[in-house]
Amino acid sequence: MANSKLKVNHIQSNNHIMMHQRNDGIPFDATLFKDININRSAVERRAATLSGRRSIKKEWQAAWLLKAITCIDLTTLAGDDTRSNVYRLCAKAKAPVRKDLLVAMGMQDANIHVGAVCVYHNLIKDAVSALGKSNIPIAAVSTGFPAGNIPLKEKLKQIELSVAAGAKEIDIVVSRRLVLNSDWKGLYDEVAACRRACGEAHMKTILATGEIPTYTKVAKASWVSMMAGSDFIKTSTGKEIVNATIPVSLVMIRALRDYYELTGDKVGFKPAGGISKAKDALNWLVLIKEELGNDWLNPDLFRFGASSLLGDIERQLEHYVTGRYSASYRHPMA
Repeated sequence: MANSKLKVNHIQSNNHIMMHQRNDGIPFDATLFKDININRSAVERRAATLSGRRSIKKEWQAAWLLKAITCIDLTTLAGDDTRSNVYRLCAKAKAPVRKDLLVAMGMQDANIHVGAVCVYHNLIKDAVSALGKSNIPIAAVSTGFPAGNIPLKEKLKQIELSVAAGAKEIDIVVSRRLVLNSDWKGLYDEVAACRRACGEAHMKTILATGEIPTYTKVAKASWVSMMAGSDFIKTSTGKEIVNATIPVSLVMIRALRDYYELTGDKVGFKPAGGISKAKDALNWLVLIKEELGNDWLNPDLFRFGASSLLGDIERQLEHYVTGRYSASYRHPMA
């Protein structure tokens, strides 16, 4: 287990407090992305090869799954959320893997916890109370989540209230009509205004890619969001019919890479929605490693938006330790 321990200690070194320099954005310049034209067939061929390119087994798989846990935004965004739900979620966020499993892997002192807890605005206060001095940031969904169909003035007010309540990260939703109409300057102005409203809080910009009809528009929306100062770009709200997919993630990741090469600023990436299996988490980690490199393989620059993923990862870790698969109900998400 020595290799696993070394890897997890490395990714825990920042204790999940964002340490990289923020993306301040750049002035709007449509010439930087106007000629983008994404080849859908090529993207989907590349994505289809991913699961067969790497075979991660035994202690290496356990190490990667522990890494995945530290990159989870543990999320509850249900209509029936209550204070007790949030307290249970936060307890799991602080101790995401059973102690006996950590002891068996020699990882009991590795300080494994999730990347953030994500809630609605009205539950921020409960999350602050439940997390205490854990240093796990609270992410709040804002700006008329999930549809985003409210006036900009109201979006900015929501952001300001969430930051004042204790949110350290704000997940905003872009106005899809701006993307659909190719109103790139309008999108830039909206995202830039949201960034200013966030103040010191980090901003994740949700593109809702399942409602964007082409990969070309996804790439351009990614570029504009980064130019406007997004610290992360995020695939989905989790409420669309189609959420995070490997092909759309590849398009966004390539935009991240090009933006970094142009500006020197590293912007984070967050796939969200429908990610519930440990094997899927491994595929996304491999994609990040192959396309962006090890610098992005930490919670400063990569997150999963997920609720049930943690339970399946813990189940796989128990199989690694015991050689037996347990029932899923023995590993509740929260």
